[in-house]
Amino acid sequence: MTYSGRVTVGGPADVHELKDLMITKVAVGPMENNAYLLRCRATDEQLLIDAANDTGTLLGMIGDDGIASVVTTHRHGDHWQALAEVVAATGARTYAGRYDAEGIPVPADVLVDDGDVIRVGQVELTARRLVGHTPGSIALVYDDPHGHPHVFTGDCLFPGGVGNTHKDPEAFASLLHDVETKIFDVLPDETWVYPGHGKDTTLGAERPHLPEWRARGW
Repeated sequence: MTYSGRVTVGGPADVHELKDLMITKVAVGPMENNAYLLRCRATDEQLLIDAANDTGTLLGMIGDDGIASVVTTHRHGDHWQALAEVVAATGARTYAGRYDAEGIPVPADVLVDDGDVIRVGQVELTARRLVGHTPGSIALVYDDPHGHPHVFTGDCLFPGGVGNTHKDPEAFASLLHDVETKIFDVLPDETWVYPGHGKDTTLGAERPHLPEWRARGW
């Protein structure tokens, strides 16, 4: 089956099979959050991005192999509703951005700074701090040695724009700047974008609209 990135709450997961990494996407909860399970194909170690909701769905996706770690992209409550239960069930190490960790009720074992590397088995993910949606949101970049990059953006980048900055001009300017300089300026058009809600996109599909986003202010 070809990966589409289109998932619905209560529906099946979608699996993106790369040479070194398997990415499983599922939608959970009333805010239709995306959660992503990353599995290193060489070691079978797993990492979960955003234990957002629906503990049973997430644990079913994780399976008997468990997870070594769970990364919370930012402090907003819809992204960590199942975190405590998932950690209790799996013993996973927790990661969160240094400047958002205090807003997440499950303590972070590892505070993540811009440029830090998070590993799942033999696969490396580079964290990028994107300021504006929250003070400490992090995106995770997987630079696939066999193909194009993949980036998990939380609520900082979606099809059609950056994340909600609640009509705060300074927050919007900050988020757009960080998304441009840390994502668009350094990654190619083929980069696959996995957002915190909704459908996936690519940087190439969104890049032509950056001036439009800047002009409209959201």
